[in-house]
Amino acid sequence: MNQTRSLRDKTRQFLFIFFPIFIAQLSLTATGFFDTIMAGQVSPYDLAGVAIGTNLWLPVFTGISGVLGGLTPILAQLHGAGRKAAMPFYVIQGLYLALILGLVVIGAGSAVLLPLLNTMDLEGSVHRIAFHFLCALAIGIVPLFAAAVLRNFIDSLGYTRVTMLITLCAVPINIALNYLLIFGKFGFPQLGGVGAGYGSALTYWCLLIISIGVVRYVEPFKGYRIFAAFPGISFTAWRELLVVGLPIGLSIFCEVAIFSVVALLMSEYGTAVIAAHQAAINFAGVIYMVPLSIGITLTIVVGYEAGARRYHDARQYSYLGIGIAVSVGIIFAAGLFAFNNQIARLYTEDPAVLELVRNFLVYAIFFQLSDAIAAPIQGALRGYKDVKITLLMAIISYWFIGMPVGYFLANYSPLQAYGYWVGFIVGLAVGAVVLLLRLIRLQKKYNKLATKE
Repeated sequence: MNQTRSLRDKTRQFLFIFFPIFIAQLSLTATGFFDTIMAGQVSPYDLAGVAIGTNLWLPVFTGISGVLGGLTPILAQLHGAGRKAAMPFYVIQGLYLALILGLVVIGAGSAVLLPLLNTMDLEGSVHRIAFHFLCALAIGIVPLFAAAVLRNFIDSLGYTRVTMLITLCAVPINIALNYLLIFGKFGFPQLGGVGAGYGSALTYWCLLIISIGVVRYVEPFKGYRIFAAFPGISFTAWRELLVVGLPIGLSIFCEVAIFSVVALLMSEYGTAVIAAHQAAINFAGVIYMVPLSIGITLTIVVGYEAGARRYHDARQYSYLGIGIAVSVGIIFAAGLFAFNNQIARLYTEDPAVLELVRNFLVYAIFFQLSDAIAAPIQGALRGYKDVKITLLMAIISYWFIGMPVGYFLANYSPLQAYGYWVGFIVGLAVGAVVLLLRLIRLQKKYNKLATKE
């Protein structure tokens, strides 16, 4: 990260940070992407089982990752203010927090998973695959959260290419493990969709080992001596991390959880609809990595500039990122429309499921356009450490607007299952407008402070 003097320099630095983050996020998402695609090649039951398991796991994973993501703006502002000596302490506290949160998730999951699955109207094969998929995935929960902390540290320094390379390593590892365990190649047991859970868990362990090696032995991270000392748990530091991270995590949880709830509600429409919905959500999730990565980039650059009290530069970065996200969103919308059938065939050749996937992808066009506006704005607000409003709007836009609208349309209109997607689109659009107004107001406040100084 360096101070920039012109919009051209800002664009260059923004893209320099963005592309590695995007590839890194895409690589992380690739585990779920290949889990879904490869399980779908076994049978619709394996696809539906992995879909149910993924939809139960995803809000927990993204929510906890969001909580730990509170470390990024804290470290970015410390870096921008030149307080580099304080950074190792916060990284270690983040690792402690990741360990505790991981154990809590495993404990809670062991208590509620089976009763939760039993309440759903699932076919026996789908129920079995979903349960064992999540049990296998639990092996990798703690290392996944610990690796996220180290990734946040590296990203906060602006070395996003390093996290890109680390997470890129996960893709071939995951594909190879899935190939061996899903299809039972080279003497390994043929586990079907359950094998995807073991493949992902082992991939998470590899990510942690690689991340530790980079932070400990590669410059400039080696110079921070992150593992030179292990201070005791500081509840004051945890409080600071949670004050920033908890609203981020809860807002992401509220956003992602609604997709999981809808996926569970769709169980009443049968295995084919569950599988098709998951396939469409899976591909929309891959596209979402663009606005999400732009949002993460904005958290870093806005946090850096705000920490240095260069509020005019922070504002320029905000609108630069939003503009890029909207432009890319329009291009993706055209691509989804033009290659609808080809995308659907990535997931299945079953005629009934294929037609349903194509229909869901049409709604995904409008959904990802709303995402292209909302995600970058959230990232910019987090750079200012203004995180409470994102939580409030996540609750209102999804649970007080999107969910009621979707439920009404699904149950009292001809749209049926597609009605839930319309609810997604409406809720997200409302949230994007309100968050944009909040960002404009916040930036006016900081511009006044800068003028007084």
